[in-house]
Amino acid sequence: MTEVFFYILEDEAADAPAHFACRLTEKAHNEGHRVFIHVADAAQASALDELLWQFRQGSFVPHATAEALEADDDLTPVVIGTGEPPAGFDDMLINVGGEVGGFFSRFARHNEVVGPQAMATARRQYRFFKDRGYQLTTHKIAAR
Repeated sequence: MTEVFFYILEDEAADAPAHFACRLTEKAHNEGHRVFIHVADAAQASALDELLWQFRQGSFVPHATAEALEADDDLTPVVIGTGEPPAGFDDMLINVGGEVGGFFSRFARHNEVVGPQAMATARRQYRFFKDRGYQLTTHKIAAR
C-alpha cells in the first residue's frame, strides 16, 4: 500500500513549495528513486524544470518534463508533469500542486508538499487518505 507523507512548510514565500520539492527530489534521486513530480499546469512545470537546474550550486538532478520525454526513455530518473505519469514511474510521487486523481495509488510513496496557502486543500487530502486507511506521516518544515 502507498505510504503518504505530508510536508507542511512554514515558509510563506510563494516559491517555497517549489524549492522544497527540488530538495526532496534531489534527496530521492541520490537514494536511487525514480520520481514523478506532479504540478498544476504547464507554467509550473516549466518553472520547476528551470529551478531543478539551479536551485542549489553543485546540485545535479537529471530530469525532463513529461512533454519532452521520449516514448522509449526509461533512463530519465525524474519527470515533471501535469497529468498521468509516464509508464515506469511508480516509485515516488511528489505533488507540488494539482489533483493527483487515482494514479497516486500506483506509487510506493506519495509526497504532498504543502505551503501555507494550500492548507485547506491539504486538510481535505489528509482526510481522504486517512478515511481509506493509508499510512500517513506528517513533517513540519521550518522556514529557512
